[in-house]
Amino acid sequence: MSMKTILICIALICTNILYAQTQGVAYTAVGKGVATTFLTDYQCLGVNTSALGWGTGYEKKKFTMGSSEFGFGISSDALSQQRLKNFSSAIYKSIIGDTASPFNWKDQQAAISEYAQAGVSIFGDYNWGGFAFQGKIFGGIAFNVRENYQWYSKLSTNATDLIINGKISNLFDSLDVKIGGITTRIPNSTSISSDSLQAVVSGTMAIPLHLSELLHGSSIKMVWNRSYNLGYGRKIVGIDSVFNLYAGVGGRIIKSMAMFDLDATGTGIDLHSSLSSIFNINYQAVVSAVNTVKNYNGGIPPAVGSGYGLDFSVSAIFWNKLKVALAVNNLGSVTYDRNVYRVKDSLIGTIGINSLNDYNLTKAVNQLLTKGGLLTLQGQEKYTLNNAATFRFGSSFHWRKILGIGFDLVAPFNSDNPGNIKNTVISFGGDLRILKWLQLSCGYFGGGIYKNNMPVGINFILRNGGYEFGVSSRDALSFFQKDAHSLSFAMGFARVRF
Repeated sequence: MSMKTILICIALICTNILYAQTQGVAYTAVGKGVATTFLTDYQCLGVNTSALGWGTGYEKKKFTMGSSEFGFGISSDALSQQRLKNFSSAIYKSIIGDTASPFNWKDQQAAISEYAQAGVSIFGDYNWGGFAFQGKIFGGIAFNVRENYQWYSKLSTNATDLIINGKISNLFDSLDVKIGGITTRIPNSTSISSDSLQAVVSGTMAIPLHLSELLHGSSIKMVWNRSYNLGYGRKIVGIDSVFNLYAGVGGRIIKSMAMFDLDATGTGIDLHSSLSSIFNINYQAVVSAVNTVKNYNGGIPPAVGSGYGLDFSVSAIFWNKLKVALAVNNLGSVTYDRNVYRVKDSLIGTIGINSLNDYNLTKAVNQLLTKGGLLTLQGQEKYTLNNAATFRFGSSFHWRKILGIGFDLVAPFNSDNPGNIKNTVISFGGDLRILKWLQLSCGYFGGGIYKNNMPVGINFILRNGGYEFGVSSRDALSFFQKDAHSLSFAMGFARVRF
């Protein structure tokens, strides 16, 4: 498997109902749906850095190291579990270069159209590696490298027809067919033979329409970032076993491989795009002064944007049992200065792009941007996008090392930006350590655009916390209901303390 395959697989390995999830990359938090007052060590970066001052929770263990924490999934309010499995399979086959398709042309077009209009979300998160030191006097310091990918799309009927069917869309009155070197214009109809459809080079509308009219009601949001995170937290003041106050600060350097933000839901159309060469898009002829990124030749894909994020948090522990925390995370922005384009609301009369040939709806970006595609692009020198910043409040009650229950409230600062949650999310959950080496987790989260989800997880803790591994899901119901609208799986298998 090539590095390109590995990197994009990482980018497509976890999901939730719309733009983002709220438990970070930690599989242990995924299983209970709450994270603010449950995570410590490097897992609390981007969630609650003040927790670095709490210690590891295991006597005589001050160091924590880990990697390979990940998950995968996909969700849609309007699609069945089987449809989601087909979609996930198509994305994977597209990544590894498998062009074989088990569906006939007509069935496939109908299925892809259903995906496009239903509203589909993909969320991916991967921890390349993390390290933390937590001491009673010094406090705690942690570092990790995290990969994050998010996709959300919901297309109108016209946009679906154009993107899925391309030059043979039903919106075109006539088709230009090239056979034997001779191009002939024929009326578009449902009775055209398969051979003629294969020979179509472009479709034409008798009365051209503005792009904003054709795409009205459509939205596509995508972002793919790699962040290098550093945080520090420590005790500020307190009385042992009664009350202790902690504070934390964190930051990150962000390297972005992709950003695509299309909205055609108001009175016009707005698009900003910057994609790495790993996406292999043959752009239209646009302003020559646009900065381009070097070609992808394997390995780590070249970044198209750079930025930063800042985290601030405070927490308190009462009687060594009750934890309360407040955090503001990811304040900052990313500036894109490679392959940066915006859209011009032009008249659409003739289109020459091919139809999609599999379930992979994420190829819609290529359909829109590639030469001969729907969008008329204008180059930009740079574009700055605010980060998906959030406010968190959480609390939990802990009894020894056996039981922990709590709740989280997470709200977005800028809900329309790619990568952020759309509305405030409220979750409840906890864990039960029924054996010294076995911890079970479960919970509930919902609110706003989120449906009722019941996360569940299992974590194995060996050698008094010296090594742990486990698996979890953001919605246990999806494993038992045929009409479930999400698929998810998260796991970690390389966490050690010493």
